[in-house]
Amino acid sequence: MARNAEKAMTALARFRQAQLEEGKVKERRPFLASECSELPKAEKWRRQIISEISKKVAQIQNAGLGEFKIRDLNDEINKLLREKGHWEVRIKELGGPDYARVGPRMLDHEGKAVPGNRGYKYFGAARDLPGVRELFEKEPAPAMRKSRAELMKEVDAEYYGYRDEDDGVLLPLEAQYEKQAVQEAVQKWRKEKESRLSGDKQPEEEEEESIYNAHKEEPEEEESQEEMEGEEGGVTFMAHVPVPSQKEVEEALVRRKKMELLQRYASETLQAQSQTARTLLGV
Repeated sequence: MARNAEKAMTALARFRQAQLEEGKVKERRPFLASECSELPKAEKWRRQIISEISKKVAQIQNAGLGEFKIRDLNDEINKLLREKGHWEVRIKELGGPDYARVGPRMLDHEGKAVPGNRGYKYFGAARDLPGVRELFEKEPAPAMRKSRAELMKEVDAEYYGYRDEDDGVLLPLEAQYEKQAVQEAVQKWRKEKESRLSGDKQPEEEEEESIYNAHKEEPEEEESQEEMEGEEGGVTFMAHVPVPSQKEVEEALVRRKKMELLQRYASETLQAQSQTARTLLGV
């Protein structure tokens, strides 16, 4: 049995169609949507464009059409989509519904728009064409850096090392190394003790004594040391800082007493003048 498409192409069917259309002028869709001034006709042309888009979207699903045919079909679909948008704007101007807001957008969602390519969409087999597949490959998202607050959430007692002994590994190791360190310290102490008993340390002690003797040989005017004998055992102490004499101490006490009396009985002006005079004299 012949299919419907083959029946429609027979000579009898074409003759019958010509008879039905005899005397009728087939109306063509205006090239510009602004040329239409009737709302029903604008709705008619919009529906016609949607029908053409549906047919071409069904055709472009066939990957065996070839690269050039698929590219041509994809260009035609995008062109019809732009034309449909123009008619929707014209319908809104004529007082019709706003299809851009309330109308179905299934036809637009069938294609994928490439970002930054002015809304050009690829349908069906056009998505797998050479050079197009790479456009839809998403780059891996960069690793998100943690904020300071998120990092502080991970800081606990374990971060500061308070739980290092909980694993049962650190304490035995510390005990082992501590025992080894104690043995080494004991052996070192025994060697030093034996060397002191055998007289190995005498030269060093003599050198230390000679250092103090060198200080005693310096002139009395340049040295700043004072020997003091203790009450018990006659231990000798040496001062390595300048020690004032009795006369210098008395002069310092007199100056301090004068300053106290001046601050108590003299006025601020007199104090300032006195301070200026001492500064000029270098006192």
